[in-house]
Amino acid sequence: MLALARPTPRLPNQYYPDDENVRQYVSAQIRQLSPDRSSRAAMGKTPVRQNISYSVEPVDKSIRRSASTVAGKSTPDAASPTVPDDPISTTSGATAKPRALQRSNTDIGPRRQSSPEKPDITEVWEMRHGYDEQYNSTKYLEHLSSTFFMYYTDKRHETGGKPRQEDPNYNASQWRMRDRLKTVSAALIMCLNIGVDPPDVVKTNPTAKLECWIDPTPTIGTNSKTMEQIGKKLQEQYEGLSIRVRYKQYLDPSVEETQKFCKSLRRNAKDERILFHYNGHGVPMPTPSGEIWVFNRNYTQYIPVSLYDLQIWLGAPSLYVFDCSNAGNIIANFDRFVEKHEEEDAEARKKDPNLQFPTHGDNIQLAACGKTESLPTNPNLPADLFTCCLTTPIDISLRFFLLNNPLPCKLDLKDVARIPGRLAERRSPLGELNWIFTAITDTIAWNLLPRATFKKLFRQDLMVAALFRNFLLSERIMRANGCHPMSVPSLPETHNHPLWQAWDLTIEMVLAQLPAMIAAEDGGPPYEYVHSEFFTDQLTAFEVYLAQGAPNQEAPDQLPIVLQVLLSQVHRLRALILLSRFLDMGAWAVNLALTIGIFPYVLKLLQSAAFELKPVMIFIWARILAVDGACQADLIKDNGYQYFLTMLNPSAQLPVPNQSEHRAMSAFIIAMFCRGFSQGQTVCLSPELIETCISHFQDAENPLLRQWSCLCISMLWADFPEAKWVGIRCQAHQKLCDMAADPVPEVRAAALHALNNFLGIPDLTTQVVHYEECVASMIMGMTKDGNSMVRRELLVLFSTYVKRYQNKFLVAAFEQLIEEKEFLVESEDKQNWNPQHGSLSRRSSQPGSDDEDSMQRISKGSIQRTMWMHILILSIDPHPEVAQDARLIVDYLHEVLLASPLGLKAQPLMNDIVRLSRRAATSKPPAASRQPSATPNGRRTPLSSSPAPPALPRNESYLSAGMRRTASIATAMMQLPFVGSSKQSQPPQTMPANQNHLGGPKRSRVPEEWSRPPDVYDLESKPKAYIKAKCPKPRGFQKHDPSSAPVLPLKSGFFDWSIEYFGEPQMRPNEPDEPGSDDYNKKLWRRSRNEKVLNCTQPLKGVAGASPWDVPAGFFNNGSQPVKMSFHQFEDHLAIADDHDSICIWDWTNHTRLCRFSNGNPPGSRISEARFINEDDSALLLTGSSDGVVKIFRNYESDKDIELVSAFRALTNLVPSNKSAGLVLDWQQGQGRLLVAGDVRYIRVWNAATEICINNITARSSCPITSLTHDAVEGSTLIAGYGDGTIRVFDQRIRPQDAMVRVWRKHNQFITDVHMQRGGVRELVSGCRDGEVKLWDLRWKDEVRTIRAVDTAGTGTAATRGAALRGLTVHEHAPVFAAGTSTHSLNLFNMNGTPLNVLNPTIPSPYTVTHLLQSHRHTPMASAAFHPHRMVLAGGAVGSGWINVWRCRGVEGVEEKI
Repeated sequence: MLALARPTPRLPNQYYPDDENVRQYVSAQIRQLSPDRSSRAAMGKTPVRQNISYSVEPVDKSIRRSASTVAGKSTPDAASPTVPDDPISTTSGATAKPRALQRSNTDIGPRRQSSPEKPDITEVWEMRHGYDEQYNSTKYLEHLSSTFFMYYTDKRHETGGKPRQEDPNYNASQWRMRDRLKTVSAALIMCLNIGVDPPDVVKTNPTAKLECWIDPTPTIGTNSKTMEQIGKKLQEQYEGLSIRVRYKQYLDPSVEETQKFCKSLRRNAKDERILFHYNGHGVPMPTPSGEIWVFNRNYTQYIPVSLYDLQIWLGAPSLYVFDCSNAGNIIANFDRFVEKHEEEDAEARKKDPNLQFPTHGDNIQLAACGKTESLPTNPNLPADLFTCCLTTPIDISLRFFLLNNPLPCKLDLKDVARIPGRLAERRSPLGELNWIFTAITDTIAWNLLPRATFKKLFRQDLMVAALFRNFLLSERIMRANGCHPMSVPSLPETHNHPLWQAWDLTIEMVLAQLPAMIAAEDGGPPYEYVHSEFFTDQLTAFEVYLAQGAPNQEAPDQLPIVLQVLLSQVHRLRALILLSRFLDMGAWAVNLALTIGIFPYVLKLLQSAAFELKPVMIFIWARILAVDGACQADLIKDNGYQYFLTMLNPSAQLPVPNQSEHRAMSAFIIAMFCRGFSQGQTVCLSPELIETCISHFQDAENPLLRQWSCLCISMLWADFPEAKWVGIRCQAHQKLCDMAADPVPEVRAAALHALNNFLGIPDLTTQVVHYEECVASMIMGMTKDGNSMVRRELLVLFSTYVKRYQNKFLVAAFEQLIEEKEFLVESEDKQNWNPQHGSLSRRSSQPGSDDEDSMQRISKGSIQRTMWMHILILSIDPHPEVAQDARLIVDYLHEVLLASPLGLKAQPLMNDIVRLSRRAATSKPPAASRQPSATPNGRRTPLSSSPAPPALPRNESYLSAGMRRTASIATAMMQLPFVGSSKQSQPPQTMPANQNHLGGPKRSRVPEEWSRPPDVYDLESKPKAYIKAKCPKPRGFQKHDPSSAPVLPLKSGFFDWSIEYFGEPQMRPNEPDEPGSDDYNKKLWRRSRNEKVLNCTQPLKGVAGASPWDVPAGFFNNGSQPVKMSFHQFEDHLAIADDHDSICIWDWTNHTRLCRFSNGNPPGSRISEARFINEDDSALLLTGSSDGVVKIFRNYESDKDIELVSAFRALTNLVPSNKSAGLVLDWQQGQGRLLVAGDVRYIRVWNAATEICINNITARSSCPITSLTHDAVEGSTLIAGYGDGTIRVFDQRIRPQDAMVRVWRKHNQFITDVHMQRGGVRELVSGCRDGEVKLWDLRWKDEVRTIRAVDTAGTGTAATRGAALRGLTVHEHAPVFAAGTSTHSLNLFNMNGTPLNVLNPTIPSPYTVTHLLQSHRHTPMASAAFHPHRMVLAGGAVGSGWINVWRCRGVEGVEEKI
């Protein structure tokens, strides 16, 4: 059976190579990771310590820990890299299983004073760190070539969790017939006057005679009986169309009778439709003015009836059928008289507005021919051919086919009447013909008519639909006999539609079997009827349409036929599966299906017990409810909702492999059924439903099921206290709080949505307060979630809680203002804060202080105070939407506070805070760029990056009089000191800097100067005309109107956003993965381009390690001093972060600036990192700031299209240090991890797929971490450099407390950079402030090689403290590194320590820093970066915005080729 829904989508998007180009691309990637012998030759013949045999002192096995040991359980890890803990006996041909990193023996006890004797090293050029076997592993190579992961490209990042903005005029339920009408009465007027021909009619001889298939040829004394038979037969024919209509025959009526019964019909029908059938074969033709004819009482005269009078008698709505010659005259004049009636009614309404007038406009008309056309007189056809087409389409179609069949046939016109079966029996020959005819005419109308016309004529009224279906046949047959039927509303020509050929084929197949069926009926051999293949063929055509992907969203021709097929059990399953595939194409497809009339069929099928239909029915209903959720009343009929409640139960079985996906759809359907529908909530309320949803929380394989299980509970709880108490008894609120740690952001947001609806039980008892406080306390930690959608949903819950406990929050906000004032007073008095004395100043704690200063803090330690602090922190969230929502809560509470009795004290407090902040701003010296961003013990102080707010005009208080909302109140509050820290608790206790964490001897005292960053004395450059760039915003960001007052609680759009999943295609690949699409072709082109870059650059590694890098390749002015630079691997993009908060994207090959934007840093902070991610396809730009914030941008190369994808605070509680490093990070593309560290006591590992912190590795040092790098094989090993010169190696697979597996203390000064190559021989290189560069092997306790990259004689004295290594940059694949110095030079070396050349960046004289430096030759290097693949180097100096780009000598031709 066809799977109706795709498997659960992976968290990150994945690209699966499926062609030769991609396989070549992967092969090139593998080649670039392998060492190149040309690069080894360039490095000389110095051997490497690798794959050798020697003996060393054994390591105590009792202290080893396997990297795969977690919580006491040891599990083998076959994919872990070969990283021995210490040098052990190995051979070059060893194939031993790779082992994880072991803890170093320096971790536990004192260091051994005697190191093992260094063995003889075999001259073998192989990869560092024992990764040879890993690269030669078939499993690893298959894994490398199987999947490409792209991060921050999911829908939540594209939309930010905001639902699409629907057209306000769009009505999702427009498919419903709100003004449904039905024909309740019918007048059948037969003006035949049998035996008397009208005077204006000339009949042929022979001529057509049959009326309603009865020969009216007069015989003596039988005229009246014949007339009655014809009238009765006409009524029977109409009853075959609709039996519920009240029919009345009027045979040869007089004008008085006509007036009487017309008025009676309208009186009885009220506002419903009336059918008026007029057969005028025995009276004169209609006049040019549209008058029809009847008789006088004595049948001696023909009396005309004006259309004007007829419209008054019948009114509207009415359906007219005119079967007479020159019937077009009636159509041509009908609307003219309607307009006349409306004009008269308008004039009368002016005189008396209270008058009631009948309507005349809603009329439908069918006419047999045009204005000057006479009815056909073919004797083989009935005289009332038009009526026969309208009422007996099958009979007339068979006769028409026989008369027009050019091939000889043994059948005559009488035989066609012997086709067995009844019209209502679809399995009989006659019933099958009627079934196919209905499908064909519906399809023709669907394809040719406008949607509104089709809906009105074919879906509003059963009688109208039947007549118009048959009218399409009449147009074909009447045209073949010289007449052109007319209708109002008019229809396009349908007589030449290709489906009529299918109708002829169906008739031919039936007539071909008719002789055998007649013979069997007459006693001959039995015959089994062979059914038509029409529906099978049409379903195949529909399947072809689906396979083409519905280009341009064109409606399928076969959709009405699929609707008819649902009536057949034989084809039902296939039709439903194809229909589900069609509905999966999107909301437009669902709307088409609903318009065609699919809803009554699928509603009725909910009563079916067919096991094989359950999955497809669940899928179809999920798609319908995703487009139109107003179907709750339909589901409650006949208990249709029970269908999905049963399927939601884990014990229910489905005949599909992806049962969890269908249960998620069932949960979605139940959630939509309960949404805003109290009757649905009532019938669904049961402990079983809540327990079923809770049980699905444990389904680790399907996050969609977990998400919609949460939302199902949420919709059940919304404004329904009884359901909340049932949930309490099931402990559902506690289970939902546990979902705060779910790895999928959508699930976490869904849990918050449910908990938000849990709040608000009307009876606020102690028990209710306890439950709600427990919920609030358990989800408080989600303020640190890395996903903005989750944080916004958390703020919605906070706003509900604030509104519910408003008075308590007023007290908390008021006391916070008091403490803020106290702190500012303390700062102004220059009194040091003492943890033993709390937060009160010495002055305020003395007797006699003000009441507001000495009052007891009644909110201290309360859940309201803690939540208020978190809201204040979120008001300065790096994501603008999160910050804006938090500010709305702050604005609301401050307005209420000022309007409360506490407002008399709160207003002076706010004024004092502004006054003290303004005074502090004028007296405080400017902060250096590398100052810490917090104070000890989490004391609430201003962020160092956020100085006091600018001074306000004297006539402006903290909140201006009149509450002018020209800007958010919280915008002014956000930079005040009380939002400087998110916690009041004590930070983790750390050991003194001079204490050895491993129990070893203390390091010797070194000058403090050696442990400071080389750029600690740099001053921020101040160009004369620095223009602040525009700060990118998220897609769809809408700024709150400051003139409108905030309203709580905030409204969540997460549920509507979640619904969109079921309105999007799930059965076919996304557009970028669809072969042939533009996005797919662009992806293939990029991969081909990437492969070309790799193939061209890999052979150049040998040249790069032996040639100077002195060929100028670019020189351009960035406009401000560069701090960080980063090359894109494949695009010609160079990202440059300056010393303010701007980032420039340059096309370095053309020397043109593509984009410039602001990172949005608060004052005093700076951009510390800039990296490209997802470089294999459409790259994103990742930035890190010294305040701990990480931001990700898309379309970074376009000023117009750049958008903020994500922003979160990766580091919190930054610890002050005179060796500040701010924030350092490293990005692991293969594992989707972000490693962040800095002025903290841990290394935080963020998972990009889950957007949560998955690991906090203890840093094992009080010094800041200054640099991070990792291995690109498995990504489990990370290396950190510290401000005191140590380098530590961590294994992420070991528990955080024991993750450190090696420590090197060979450097004596500040580590400027440590980097492990992603390719080549994967050298691990470190550099420190004193100019020493060391090469390491993870398996060795000592360095492999030491290179003196900078001459720093006299380093450490005041006179020469500028002579230092400013920065170290390493090429990812070539054996080359560059050392930036404090003397305006870049020293290039190969990995053997051989100097290549020295570069001195060019600085035009107008841009030199003459007031600080005597010459530009002494200007320190600010930043430098190698291109990851190409032999290109860029660099810039302090105080200058000029960027120099160089190439390696000897690669010019290859660069031009690229």
